[in-house]
Amino acid sequence: MQAPQAIADSEINTSVPVMAPDSVEIMSQFQSMEPMLAEIERSCFPQGKTIVVMPAYNAASTLEKTLADLPAEVVDEIILVDDGSTDGTVALALQHGLTVVKHKENRGYGGNQKTCYQYALDHGAEYVVMLHPDYQYDSRVVGIAIQLLRLGICDVVLGSRIRTRQEALAGGMPAWKYLANRLLTITENIALGQNLGDFHSGFRAYRREVLETIPYEHNSNDFVFDSQLLAQAVYFQFRVGDIPVPVRYFPEASSISFKRCVKYGMGTLAVLARFWAQRLRIRPSKIFFSKKNDHDTENRVQLQ
Repeated sequence: MQAPQAIADSEINTSVPVMAPDSVEIMSQFQSMEPMLAEIERSCFPQGKTIVVMPAYNAASTLEKTLADLPAEVVDEIILVDDGSTDGTVALALQHGLTVVKHKENRGYGGNQKTCYQYALDHGAEYVVMLHPDYQYDSRVVGIAIQLLRLGICDVVLGSRIRTRQEALAGGMPAWKYLANRLLTITENIALGQNLGDFHSGFRAYRREVLETIPYEHNSNDFVFDSQLLAQAVYFQFRVGDIPVPVRYFPEASSISFKRCVKYGMGTLAVLARFWAQRLRIRPSKIFFSKKNDHDTENRVQLQ
């Protein structure tokens, strides 16, 4: 009657893994090498600090929704620059642990971005994502944009709102705004030699080098700031790409009026003219003078 018990005990004993002495030593050595291997991995695939900047104006009603969709694992810090809001934007941002910078007076959309980018650089950002806190752009794709920068595929990544005409209009984009966007985007693609789906997106991601090179401080404080920054990126030969980003149009989402849209369109055409005047050395413009290099001395003298 004891034989079956012996067999059972044998089965139990053989099921317990036994590690050879040399295997134990190898595992110990491998574990001691893990910090070095991790450092090699970081060198080959650098991560870098990612900061999301939010140019905000009266965004209290939409800020929480925007933050809820933002993947926390890909963002190291969020900086909100309040441009003279009169609602509870600042209090709500502080409540959620955001770094908050408050303008005493409204500086405009472009002026707000200037503060956003400077603070991001000062806080050690390697990758900067500009995201509107008005819940218009789907913040779930932030990680995808950052990955394209980290892999070295792009230096600037835009979120394209217009994958198809049907989607854009179904999402609530006014027909007149869609038509204006298409006409301007086609013109800019031809003038700047690009093939982007949406030149006028408010969802943008940049590598640090881009913002350290482009003299965005000289750009407009108005909405045409965005067009200037893209023209500058192309001029300095940075690689610009885009990804589809779902967009929502509703009363609380920021939008400019038809009159300001016309002004923005004319300003964008003027930017293209300045771009080619610079390229052809007809008329230098200070917005195309690199912050990192001092090879524009001749242009500076001519400009003065």
